[in-house]
Amino acid sequence: MKTPSKTRQRSSGQALVEMALVLPILFVMVFAILDFGLGLRAWISITNSAREGARVGAVRGTCDAIMDRVKATSGGLVTDDDQITITPATCDGAAGSSVIVTVNYDYDLITPLGGMLKFLGASTFPSTFNIESSSDMRVE
Repeated sequence: MKTPSKTRQRSSGQALVEMALVLPILFVMVFAILDFGLGLRAWISITNSAREGARVGAVRGTCDAIMDRVKATSGGLVTDDDQITITPATCDGAAGSSVIVTVNYDYDLITPLGGMLKFLGASTFPSTFNIESSSDMRVE
């Protein structure tokens, strides 16, 4: 007959092995949820800033005013003029013409999700995703 202490030692060893098998998958799930949420927030902010910039252009704002509005409403994500494209580039469209504002942002994962997936057998997983949003409005 086995003593209770030997059974307890075996079950604690079994729990340790099970935890070692489940923990990497749990971390991947938590990291994926975290990065997805922050990436979605970045996408919503970029989309909103493109729409706000297009609205400034629709009421005949200057190119500088459009860029300033995009930067101000992006939540700090857009800091460089190279991330913003305005069509037409002259920003002096006639009434009824379109003004298109495109905003690009490179979202970097904040968690080691790529390394974890590589450890679990995935071949490659990018650590940066390009988020691009465009808004088109008619000039008033």
